[in-house]
Amino acid sequence: IDTVRRAAIRRNHTAAHLLQAALRSVLGNHVEQAGQLVNDKIVRFDFTHFSALTPEDLKAVEDNVNNAILGAITVENTEMPIAEAKKLGAMALFGEKYGDVVRVVNALGVSVELCGGTHVDNTSKIGLFHINSESSVAAGVRRIEAVTGSNVLSVIENYIKLATDTADALKSANINDIAKRANIVINELKDTQKALEKAEA
Repeated sequence: IDTVRRAAIRRNHTAAHLLQAALRSVLGNHVEQAGQLVNDKIVRFDFTHFSALTPEDLKAVEDNVNNAILGAITVENTEMPIAEAKKLGAMALFGEKYGDVVRVVNALGVSVELCGGTHVDNTSKIGLFHINSESSVAAGVRRIEAVTGSNVLSVIENYIKLATDTADALKSANINDIAKRANIVINELKDTQKALEKAEA
């Protein structure tokens, strides 16, 4: 077993459970899983919802998941009769056939789902959670792509590089001033265009 890869998959898989719980908390209980891809790079989660998420919705969902991660919640995997799992309120995939005995993944107090996948034993091991994108995949079905753990660090590093490259292009000495510098350059360009139009006239 590639233990580094397996640990990354575990982080993403448990994060997918926390994501579904967060979406239901923020958007409502009509949200149901409509598809999922979990590997060592990303969490891709498709879910039922009638409209695009607002920036405020996305922040609330991301904060919800990160609060569960920082809460260091124990994650239990237990096999039990399906009737007992239903009494716990375990989420099941619509249309999926289950046997008499099922495996329940329970992030205590946050998420209870029927699942046979590999998971962390404590949410703190996910590290951090970041939503990269939200989009439509079909009528009434949305998709979120997100990253966890060291993949979040890669996103941060890419943002820093983008900010640094932008500062260089704008001749700004400080990356914290790039918005201000961009506005100055835009205003200078407008003034130049007006002067050019006047000269041409």
